Amino acid sequence: MKNISNERRQRISTIVAFAIVPMSGFATDIYIPAMPSMGSELKITSLQVQLTLTAFLISYGTAQLFIGAFLDTFGRYKPGLTALFVFTIASITIANADNIYLIYLMRIIHGLTVATIVVAKRAYFVAVYKGEQLKSYLSIFTIIWSVGPIVAPFIGGYLQTAFGWHSNFYFLAGMAGVIGILEALFTGETLAKPAAFNVRRIAATYYEVITTLRFILGLVILGLAYSMVMIYNLTGPFIIEHKLGLSPVVIDYCSLFLGFAWTIGGLIGKAPVEKPFFSKLLLNLLLQLLFAIAMVLSIGYFGSLFTILFFAFIIHVAAGFTYNNYFTFNMTLFPKNADISGGLVGGYYVQIRKQALPLVLIELRKAR
Repeated sequence: MKNISNERRQRISTIVAFAIVPMSGFATDIYIPAMPSMGSELKITSLQVQLTLTAFLISYGTAQLFIGAFLDTFGRYKPGLTALFVFTIASITIANADNIYLIYLMRIIHGLTVATIVVAKRAYFVAVYKGEQLKSYLSIFTIIWSVGPIVAPFIGGYLQTAFGWHSNFYFLAGMAGVIGILEALFTGETLAKPAAFNVRRIAATYYEVITTLRFILGLVILGLAYSMVMIYNLTGPFIIEHKLGLSPVVIDYCSLFLGFAWTIGGLIGKAPVEKPFFSKLLLNLLLQLLFAIAMVLSIGYFGSLFTILFFAFIIHVAAGFTYNNYFTFNMTLFPKNADISGGLVGGYYVQIRKQALPLVLIELRKAR
């Protein structure tokens, strides 16, 4: 990084890195409320519109699994800056497109560029910070990351209502453009010694990471924690509207409420960052199990929205706590190969979401 000894420049660079974190959530979720309008204006089916999301998730998730090796060889700064520029152009292209196949292509480019940007910024924290400060910043990273999918649909809904679906992609272009300017002004390369491109070395690194039992168990637990959110997304709209007879507006506010719960879990997870890792996770798991049992036992007697939200809120808080801690744990296991390990962590999360999100959209369509 340019003038890494300059404390002010490093502080601004870190703020820029945090600003980039929610980009994947915005790129995924901001235009979900505008999908029906997008389909009507382009004269395409709802399935064709949903495929724009699938195209992004496939390219984004797959690229993260392999982009780390590229960044280890060519650095993080220039690829990340280039990706921001390309993402901006792709967003403007989508906003002005009237051909769904061109939009598919641009969404694939979105996925590739966002994967490059996010993996590079995850590795930034591992490269610049150490010890407890690193753990603290990675916890903040997870909390900010969780804000994207929560806030994006609400911003997208207002933009779509006021200016049409095109405005969602102009917003993404503006966001990436501003961040790109700040990135060019205040950041720089954080990879001290780029590795020569060597297929055997790269394969050996991947093998070391994926055969480390602690890393794999961490991935499994991350997947289970996030699956709790997806279970609600799959069942919540149906229960709230079809079983409880409430409006779609209630569904939106319930999702926001539980997204807030996930964020609170991340904040709580950050607070005891210096406490023994496994003891705090075991306590969290036991509390989560007890409340899950209590929820199952009480639903038959108190099957109201408030009962469901009460228990769902607590379980989401516990899941956010678990995700925050294990994300930090996995990211700090391989500091010398942060690009590769970070890409595997992010790619694994996207594969889970890629499988579940089409079902979420189907449930939302049923509910509405």
